[in-house]
Amino acid sequence: MDQIFIRDLRVRAIVGINPEERTTPQEVLVNVTMWVDLRPAARSDDIADAVNYRTVAKAIIAHIEQGSPMLVERLVTEIAAICLGADERVAEVEVEVEKPGALRFADSVGVRIHRRRGEA
Repeated sequence: MDQIFIRDLRVRAIVGINPEERTTPQEVLVNVTMWVDLRPAARSDDIADAVNYRTVAKAIIAHIEQGSPMLVERLVTEIAAICLGADERVAEVEVEVEKPGALRFADSVGVRIHRRRGEA
């Protein structure tokens, strides 16, 4: 399978369990890899045959900006569902969300998951 990826998508989010995280948006970094068969789009050179990564990114941004989950684990799961729901041609997705500066002495902390279409 081929891959489409979105790297270091920066979004302001309410996410976390600490009181200040519940009121003050913080930057999160989102990385997404979607497994897709790109051959139809390559043959036709037509956007209708491609997974539109701009549409996927906009849906992710809107979801993050409107939501306020307590846990990053929930957020990555929701983003994976957005990616799989955005286009039936997406067979698998890996999503990583990082909170830069959330942990003392670490550049970043985060969660990464991998989901396949049809998994519960």
